[in-house]
Amino acid sequence: MRIVVVGGVAAGLSAASRARRLEPSAEILVLEKGRRISYGACGLPYLLEGQVASIEQLVVYPPAFFEKERNIRIRTESEVVAVQHGRREVVLASGERVRYDRLVWAAGARAARLSSARRVFRLHTDEDALRLKQFLECERPRTAAVIGGGYIGLEAATALRACGLRVRLYHDATTLLNREDAWLTQRVAERLEQCGVEVRLNEPADAEGVEAEVVIDATGMRPNVEVLAEAGAALGRTGALAVSEHMETSLNGVFAAGDCCEARHIVSGREVWIPLGTTANKMGRVAGANAAGRRERFAGVAGTSIVRAGGLAVAVTGLSQQQARREGFSPVEAVVEGRERARYFFGKTIAVQLVADRRSRRLLGAAVTGDGGVLARINTAAAALAARMDVETLAGLDLAYAPPYSTVMDPLLVCAQQLLRLLDH
Repeated sequence: MRIVVVGGVAAGLSAASRARRLEPSAEILVLEKGRRISYGACGLPYLLEGQVASIEQLVVYPPAFFEKERNIRIRTESEVVAVQHGRREVVLASGERVRYDRLVWAAGARAARLSSARRVFRLHTDEDALRLKQFLECERPRTAAVIGGGYIGLEAATALRACGLRVRLYHDATTLLNREDAWLTQRVAERLEQCGVEVRLNEPADAEGVEAEVVIDATGMRPNVEVLAEAGAALGRTGALAVSEHMETSLNGVFAAGDCCEARHIVSGREVWIPLGTTANKMGRVAGANAAGRRERFAGVAGTSIVRAGGLAVAVTGLSQQQARREGFSPVEAVVEGRERARYFFGKTIAVQLVADRRSRRLLGAAVTGDGGVLARINTAAAALAARMDVETLAGLDLAYAPPYSTVMDPLLVCAQQLLRLLDH
């Protein structure tokens, strides 16, 4: 059996590696259109500001590792331009045809907008980051504009400010991070302003027309679905590939994983498109297992993520109050501030938001911001969402305490208790 994987980053290599473990006799080939595989795209902002010394440090494994250690063939600079599923072949840009028995489509996503202007950049791929870094080193710009208030936009603004540029962030909505949380946006905007980033909300900007010596267009991404859709694969309501819980597309023997496809949201039960590296890896494992003949399932996503904005950690999971209301829930929200550890251990302020459904009292979402202690709290909330936990159960969790690490009543539990009082009224 020959398994061909299209895409050599998170989802693709997870799929190939999982398939190899389960089916030692399979022939496995990975086709990657770029020059590098297995690199951490989430580290690109840190490469830009100098915390990562070189792009090579972001590479987890070189092609030789997969070929020698896992018997997986890797072909870089091999772009797939067509899929002829009736013939079980993919067609490369060179015109070469590659046969497959099972196909895993892990082609990821791309920037939503493209620009040919010399001073306009994206920060999505390794080549994007290298071109931008070279421009900064050679041209020495003093002013920068970042367009887009999502994860990439906030990280790019933080990185450029760390490089000494005067930075202005434009966003076409009133709230950041696609979260529709005014309190969260206020905290993020305040921190960015403190760090010297000018934040302009509800102000659309054109990448080629904005006044700045260098511009980062971070207005969003688009799933790479066109080639597989032309072969007959169905798209979902979000415009990404529709897949089953087994990562199957509508084409028999073709699976998809990562930023190119939808997933079921574990809170709303609806299909969503939330491109994240952690999700891509897990999807890839399921797709690879099932391409090798297993019948594993992907449990779904909560959209759990964390981002750094001006040194502030900002993390979310599940639904905001506004999102929950649109999904038909009757949401109640509580927001509290506390300390991430004891005051005499120089504990810093941390803010916790919890959202629950008034009717079922089930937890629907959470957000946490602070200079420390954010990751543990958001991960606990994510686990609670996966368990479909109600607020009473969350408030009674037996969480660890020691002064260097927490307060005696953890802010997450304090927020849950506050939410219980609101639910009871």
